[in-house]
Amino acid sequence: MATGVLQHKKHYSDVKTYYLNRVRWAVSLYYFAMGLCFATWASRIPDIKSMLNLSEGDLGTVLFAIPFGQLFIMPFSGTLATKYGSHKTAVAGLSLYVISLVTLGLATQRDHLLLALFFFGVFSNLTNISINTQGIYAESLYKRAIMSSFHGAWSIAGFTGAVISLGMTALNLSPLLHFAIVSALLLVVIATNYKYLVRVKNKPTEKKKKKGLPKINPALLWLGIIGFCCMLSEGIMFDWSGVYFKDVVKAPEKLVVLGYTSFMLMMASGRFLGDWVVQKFGRKKVLQVSGCLISLGLFSAVLLPYVVTAALAFMLVGIGVSTVVPSVYSLAGRTEGIAPSIALTMVSSISFLGFMLGPPVIGYIAEAWGLKLSFAIIGIFGFIITIMVSRIKSVSDLFIR
Repeated sequence: MATGVLQHKKHYSDVKTYYLNRVRWAVSLYYFAMGLCFATWASRIPDIKSMLNLSEGDLGTVLFAIPFGQLFIMPFSGTLATKYGSHKTAVAGLSLYVISLVTLGLATQRDHLLLALFFFGVFSNLTNISINTQGIYAESLYKRAIMSSFHGAWSIAGFTGAVISLGMTALNLSPLLHFAIVSALLLVVIATNYKYLVRVKNKPTEKKKKKGLPKINPALLWLGIIGFCCMLSEGIMFDWSGVYFKDVVKAPEKLVVLGYTSFMLMMASGRFLGDWVVQKFGRKKVLQVSGCLISLGLFSAVLLPYVVTAALAFMLVGIGVSTVVPSVYSLAGRTEGIAPSIALTMVSSISFLGFMLGPPVIGYIAEAWGLKLSFAIIGIFGFIITIMVSRIKSVSDLFIR
């Protein structure tokens, strides 16, 4: 089979609508499971930080294990999804990702947590590439954009993870028991939906024996950098919003999760409205405004570090990041002559490096100069998104396809 994204459509062209809807639900639930797995970990970071007596610098060091795991598997994720089919690697990757969540709760020392987070990063990258490839395939079966709604399912999972965490904390359940309960539920979701994933197995092309570095598609490179800037902001909201509310905003203990919840609620809402907004105003304009909102939100949280104003500021960040990554991934998937899983490996791996590198770097900056300054520095990257989308021609070429 050729490497183009739409080759599989002929196999589904005569399938009844209800089955296509079931495919969409299955892919959405896999996005949800992936998001809930990460959100479950992120929601208990302040507790694990306290349990292991980690400083901000220690936490930053520990969090670096995730991007190291990502980098380790990065050269293989797209190849595995292309060779064996993303429907298979999505099941394998997500199952291992969910199981590795439990090992995070088993950590009793910093080194234990480092090792567990390394494998958490490995399985997260394989899962991310495979499920986003599924999203591109599923979107191509429809005559309209639906990628943003898939990422909306991921965001809803983040919000759900925060709510579940509130309940688990109220019941005084340990992170280990919390992680084990969520993992068991997610394994059920994986098992009951795998047969509805889109089955595509791309055959490798015959022009394979060229040695040396492969040609880098400039459009994919710049899409990756735009995604990196967005997910840098998204990553610190996941890992540091709770710490920010606790240490900077000085929120009451019961409201520490408010910043994270506010961010996730608006990001999820923005993603479910994202396809309509993009259709009405155009992808380029939406991305430009999104970058400005990210910066405005982070700067507002720094200048007005109070419970209500910081929660509203985090809402702005949530709206800002909501449409950037779905747009970037959708554009990458339509790149001609490149298998979606390979295009996504490049774009989403660069993007996810921001998601994973941002939080540990923030730890070091916070240790040296304070958490407020670190948030202000990350705020600059929103404006970088706006500038890049406005000026980069290679990306503009994809906008009009």
